[in-house]
Amino acid sequence: MVHAWSFWSCPSTEVLQQLETAPQGLSGDEARRRHLRDAHLRLKPKSRLSTYELLFRQFTSPIILILLVAAGLAFFLADRTDTAIILLIVLVSGLLGFWQERSANHAVASLLAIVQIKADVWRDGSLVPVPVEEVVPGDVVLLRAGDTVPGDCLLLESKDLFVDEATLTGETYPVEKVCGVLPADIPMAGRTNSLFLGTHVVSGTGQAVVAHIGSDTEFGKVSGRLQLRPPETEFERGIKQFGYLLMEVTVVLVVAIFAVNVYLDRPVLEAFLFSLALAVGLTPQLLPAIISINLAHGAKRMAQRKVIVKRLASIENFGSMTVFCSDKTGTLTEGLVRLKAACDIAGQPSERVLLHGSLNASFETGFHNPIDEAIRTARSFDLSPYRKLDEEPYDFVRKRLSVLVATPTTHLLVTKGALANVLEVCATAETSDGTLVELASVKEAILSQMAQWGSRGWRVLGLASREMGGRGGISKADEAGMTFLGFLVFEDPIKADVLETVGRLRGLGVTLKIVTGDNRLVASHVGQAIGLSNGHLLTGEDLREMSDEALVSRVNDVHVFAEVEPNQKERIILALRKAGHVVGYGGDGINDASALHAADVGVSVESAVDVAKEAADIVLLEKDLGILVEGVQEGRRTFANTLKYVFMATSANFGNMFSMAGASLFLSFLPLLPKQILLTNLLTDIPEMTIAGDRVDEELIDRPRRWNIAFIRKFMLTFGLVSSVFDYLTFAVLLFLLDAGVEEFRTGWFVESVISASVIVLVVRSRRPFMRSRPSRGLLVATFTVVGLTVLLLYTPLRVPLGFVPLPASFLVALLCIVVGYVGAAEAAKKIFYRQVLY
Repeated sequence: MVHAWSFWSCPSTEVLQQLETAPQGLSGDEARRRHLRDAHLRLKPKSRLSTYELLFRQFTSPIILILLVAAGLAFFLADRTDTAIILLIVLVSGLLGFWQERSANHAVASLLAIVQIKADVWRDGSLVPVPVEEVVPGDVVLLRAGDTVPGDCLLLESKDLFVDEATLTGETYPVEKVCGVLPADIPMAGRTNSLFLGTHVVSGTGQAVVAHIGSDTEFGKVSGRLQLRPPETEFERGIKQFGYLLMEVTVVLVVAIFAVNVYLDRPVLEAFLFSLALAVGLTPQLLPAIISINLAHGAKRMAQRKVIVKRLASIENFGSMTVFCSDKTGTLTEGLVRLKAACDIAGQPSERVLLHGSLNASFETGFHNPIDEAIRTARSFDLSPYRKLDEEPYDFVRKRLSVLVATPTTHLLVTKGALANVLEVCATAETSDGTLVELASVKEAILSQMAQWGSRGWRVLGLASREMGGRGGISKADEAGMTFLGFLVFEDPIKADVLETVGRLRGLGVTLKIVTGDNRLVASHVGQAIGLSNGHLLTGEDLREMSDEALVSRVNDVHVFAEVEPNQKERIILALRKAGHVVGYGGDGINDASALHAADVGVSVESAVDVAKEAADIVLLEKDLGILVEGVQEGRRTFANTLKYVFMATSANFGNMFSMAGASLFLSFLPLLPKQILLTNLLTDIPEMTIAGDRVDEELIDRPRRWNIAFIRKFMLTFGLVSSVFDYLTFAVLLFLLDAGVEEFRTGWFVESVISASVIVLVVRSRRPFMRSRPSRGLLVATFTVVGLTVLLLYTPLRVPLGFVPLPASFLVALLCIVVGYVGAAEAAKKIFYRQVLY
């Protein structure tokens, strides 16, 4: 098929014929055949690396590349055995990182499959939900409010269909879509008969045939030219700063060591390899793998608690969240809306009001919602004498829904919606005896009655009607001169455990704020019932009159925002972020997408509309605040475990490499050969790779914690210094007390370096004394395995090519005493450090 085909300029019959399909859609077999044929057109996520790309990435850091080039030169100019060992160690280290990252990626991919976005497609004559990735050209799709458009489509049918095209055209307001034929040269923004991939339905319904998918779409062409990335999270910025810090230290140290070694007339190539090996030891090249593994483990643990993470980097933001904004329905309340009463304008129960409410709720087809479901299940009427003629779907501007019904005597327009919005299109009101009065004469009593119900936490909608004679269709303009019939009163009880859950959130340092479109009285009642009782409340009207600066100054003190319009939600989120908070926002509706994007962490639910699930970073499988609490705790555990690796990399590892650099200046030989440095680095990485599954002390998850590069710098200096003191003690013992030769010195120093760096993991992983904080079994096993392998290595044939010699018992006893002393000193330093430095 030629991509230049202007399907919007052709009649629908011609388009169907060209696509070899029909208004009833494709057969299942034909759809599967086309899916295989067009697989190359799929838009693949930018972040997902292939297996080969992931493997290649393990060897692409500048230091590793320079080391490989230098090792290649050494292969031809110096000792080939040493070079082969260096290359082998680098390869094993890279494969270890690759294996862990690949496992993590597969785990995440299986979790993302749980929250697939689906489209309703006609297949084999039936409407079936199909993952949007499996929609093919020729598919006929049914679209409702909240649905994501799965490809570039031509409309076949539409009813008050409005689509948000801001992602493609930048148009702020939804665009109305209608069937028709347009000129071939009309710009994309003017193609009102077409729907585009990457957009979503705001209101109304439509049926369309898919003409293009993936890279053939307008969105595909744009995304192919632009490298769009999600905004960088605070954690990602912190990792980058940490990388820069270590790189600065590494470059200065390595250049200085290389220059001094050359000045001391040591072989240039050997000095260069030594410097590069030190650089490998100083740089935490496993950091990307460790982060991926930690985040994937965290995502799996969160999935067990019914929290699905779509964007891994958001886990840390989830853990550091200080404010969570939520609507009340289904999160703070049961979400099972019940019709409490159908009343006339005097507040008395009315069968007539209930019947008209049932007509409106039973015949609407815009999108499923709990309010209409509550009306339909409250009472079963025989609606066989009635027939639906037309519908004007609900939208967030009118806040009304109208249905034109053929009754036995006339055609009747029945409208329900927010009370104020229904009253504004009414001229009269119907009393309990059926007489009509001017609305103005009873409006104050109507509003008073609504306030009385609202103060009890009940939601109140208005109901109105208008006789339309023989009219067979309606438009928004017909919502005028109507008669107000009465009230529909709904109850959505507060969840039994929500007070406890809000208390648990508060205990974790997370403040809850209600952001809802509901009436201020209802929102205030819910806020007081769950303990948000400081009395401060802002409405959408207040926000309209308030500058952004004034909102930032008020937003900390206000816990309930009511009668809020969709665009104001985003404004509230941005104000909270400017006030210094890490903000989470929970939303599941069509109007929540912009707020979900604006928040540090967008949270939706599995039952949400497509556009909300797409915008969210995290999806809850149940709409329950208790699940959110568990997710926050898991996020903090993941963050804590990631920081443990950073602490390990900046304590013993850093101290050892720094000491080795210093020792090379006054020793007549290199303290360790390049291959021995790389082996040290590989062995000490093994315990660190089990950190993802380590236990986390409760005090590390009791409040939000954020990336603090100044704290890490102080930690590195403090524990690096302690490590270096014991390294130089080791040098002194080996040289002056034990009178070690060159090979014995290197072997003893290797043993002390590996064992101290492995054991110190058990110290720095916790703020508590290491005997009072239980590590995971995996970490313990890995640590003691490395200790055992290090000692055993000296008594195997492998010691010869690696340049080691067996050590006498006196050496091993002396080294053991140094390691024990080091652990004790590190414990003392930790106690003093955490007493003086708050984090």
